[in-house]
Amino acid sequence: MGADASKHTKRPAGDQEDELFSSGWRGFLSSVGLSLPASVCRLAAPSLRLRHRRMLQGKTPDIPDHVLRLAGVGPDKLRAEWSLPGFISMFLPEFPHRTVPGQEDFQVMSYIAKGSFGPILKVKDKAKQKTYAVKVIPKSEILRLGVFEQSKEEVIVQRQIHHPFVHDLQDCWQTQRHLYIMCDYCSTGDLYTYWQMNGEFSEEIVRMFAAELGSALGFLHDIGVIHRDLKMENILLSDNGHLRLADFGLSRRLERGGRAFTICGTIQYMAPEVLSGGPYNHAADWWSLGILIFSLVSGKFPVPPEPDHCSMLRKVRHFPYEMPLTFSPPLVLLISELLCKTPIRRLRTLDRFKRQAFFRGMSFDLVLMQREPVQVILRLRERPDRASKARRGLTLSLQPLKGFDYDSLLSPDTPDSQDNTQTHVTVALPGPALSQQPAQEKGPRSEVFV
Repeated sequence: MGADASKHTKRPAGDQEDELFSSGWRGFLSSVGLSLPASVCRLAAPSLRLRHRRMLQGKTPDIPDHVLRLAGVGPDKLRAEWSLPGFISMFLPEFPHRTVPGQEDFQVMSYIAKGSFGPILKVKDKAKQKTYAVKVIPKSEILRLGVFEQSKEEVIVQRQIHHPFVHDLQDCWQTQRHLYIMCDYCSTGDLYTYWQMNGEFSEEIVRMFAAELGSALGFLHDIGVIHRDLKMENILLSDNGHLRLADFGLSRRLERGGRAFTICGTIQYMAPEVLSGGPYNHAADWWSLGILIFSLVSGKFPVPPEPDHCSMLRKVRHFPYEMPLTFSPPLVLLISELLCKTPIRRLRTLDRFKRQAFFRGMSFDLVLMQREPVQVILRLRERPDRASKARRGLTLSLQPLKGFDYDSLLSPDTPDSQDNTQTHVTVALPGPALSQQPAQEKGPRSEVFV
């Protein structure tokens, strides 16, 4: 009788809400790799619930259904308790919390390019009188695409990198609705722009570019980082025309002996083991370097892109990678060793890279390598058609964007006349292409983001 009575005793509505709220909390925390005792969640539930009801002020937050399923709470219940900014901000402690920057601090000059998840802006710090490039990432996109760890990894990786041929991170922070990643602004632009303008580069120039990129990759791999998106668009140029490897949005920490499985990167540059879904390691970056060197010298990619990674894998596996007759024997040997389809036999260390005949007589001293300006880049920079061919690094307008509200920038689909025309293939292993748009111009590109 006592058991039956306890079975049918109705619990107060507040207690039921607290229990559901705390269980949902624990479910979501466990889905992102964290755990809290049930007692702690139950104790915290009333105050948290009250706090976030105040945050909502009667508005329904837009939380994707797949996140609600992870949390283990019904959509109506969770949407009644959480606002999107409050729901996500505590899981990104790598980004310090700050208020929305105002016009007294920064002057937004214009757009530079459209990144994977949001726009990249040219911004002037009024106090320092310096210009920076700021990547603005809406938290709604991070939540919608499920890229919590990727967003953290980008800043964790860049904080430990200081190298003359790598683009340095200057600062990062978060506001209620956005993440901000600030780097130096490279007014010269990116390597892809100059490749389009010049058509191809001499072996002498490519020798220098290859040495700089090889030095950067060797450094990254020594500290346990794999870049995973080495391509011309992600290589910026200094005022003297030397290279700066940029955009660590797809990079991750991978110690020697570690393996990765995510299909990500840009299709034409992806190694066969990446296209197949792994396992792969740092050797994949050296394959990308081989593709890049081939393209810089020849003026075209060795393999035209396919609209999805499966078709591209079939083509890459059977392509003979025959070298043009204009290539010198040392260059042919270098590219052949970089584009070895078997990762364990591929040229995949800086020490072996330096010993190639292609670099005979060249110093790999980081100071000496930067001493002389790259004249071909400086000449191209002055050409009147540079602005029309620029992919990034040039502003759209010389006029500042007056009254610009940083935290009103919610969508990555902001119009941008410098947007790269590419084929985007979004995949979740081993999923199909979700969205595609045609590529055009010389060296069409296909990008895969996970």
